[in-house]
Amino acid sequence: MRLKQILVPAVLTLTLPLTAMAEELRLLTWGGYAPEEVVNQFEEETGIEVQVTLSNNEDMISKLRATGGAGFDLVQPSQDRITSAQQEFRIYKPMDLSKVDSALFIDSMLAATRRNTSIGDDVYAVPHVWGTTGLIVHDSVADQVKDFADLCKPELAGKVSYRLRRPILIGMAFSMGEDPFAAYDDEDAYAAMMAKVEEKLIACKPNVKAYWSGGDELINLVASGEVVAAKGWDAGGWKLQAENPQIRFVAPASGALGWIDTFALPRRGENDEAAYKWINFVMQPEVAAKITQSAGNFTAAKGAEEFVDDKLKASFESSFDQQALDNIKWYPPVPAGLETLEGQILDRVKAAN
Repeated sequence: MRLKQILVPAVLTLTLPLTAMAEELRLLTWGGYAPEEVVNQFEEETGIEVQVTLSNNEDMISKLRATGGAGFDLVQPSQDRITSAQQEFRIYKPMDLSKVDSALFIDSMLAATRRNTSIGDDVYAVPHVWGTTGLIVHDSVADQVKDFADLCKPELAGKVSYRLRRPILIGMAFSMGEDPFAAYDDEDAYAAMMAKVEEKLIACKPNVKAYWSGGDELINLVASGEVVAAKGWDAGGWKLQAENPQIRFVAPASGALGWIDTFALPRRGENDEAAYKWINFVMQPEVAAKITQSAGNFTAAKGAEEFVDDKLKASFESSFDQQALDNIKWYPPVPAGLETLEGQILDRVKAAN
């Protein structure tokens, strides 16, 4: 009898902390991709607690590189930023596609991401949110701004904004008649092309009111009237258009730059099962539509557009006719080492007088 009295409390002491520990998914993602409504619904349905950390491509790679792929269970890099980072830093683990409900995805987008994130027989990502980078233009200058290079016209001095990251290098190159993606495999040719872009961006500095670093900053600059033409994401343009019909997102004549943000597994993530549950949950059409409403961009979820409000669909159609859609320049994987060259160019542009 005494033995039972001793053993029962001991068992309780050992098991209580274990039962109190909730299962957790640590998600490293972009703003708008894990809205509170969706997180709450997932937590209620699965009992898995979601810890959301907001980030961007450069920060994701930096965080995972510093930890060898630890600290998070699911991350959302763009598809063109995966293979080179994996080859250089080994920060991801292959996806088990048998645990992903492929019927939820737009077939062509799933196939494209699989192709662009494969190394050998291993696939490192599946698609989530997609969108484009182009021009956000006020009607007062719409006849002057048709392509990225037009942001540098003298008559726009002090009224332009763009983010000083690699998309402005790529977009400017296309608008100058070059094809940067075709030069990805020839570093010397790419460096020569980017030298011309660097010269263009340094000459363009008098036009720049500010180099924006976040979407809210850009929206405030355009909404206030301080900036009348900018490089920006389609979602930001559509948000501004909803408030002011004189502002719109325009697909550049040389082609909008198309991106796909993905789901990928960090190499030392601790809860792959929760990660796969999240992927399959958020790709359900009605849930995906909530993410579109939050982020402003459409997802790779099949049928989700049926649950998106008519105003957002109308904004999309006003920016993209079929020709503009066909002209989207989709980012291919970035070759290892290329971003170092680009970073040096961007640093020189920023430092130039």
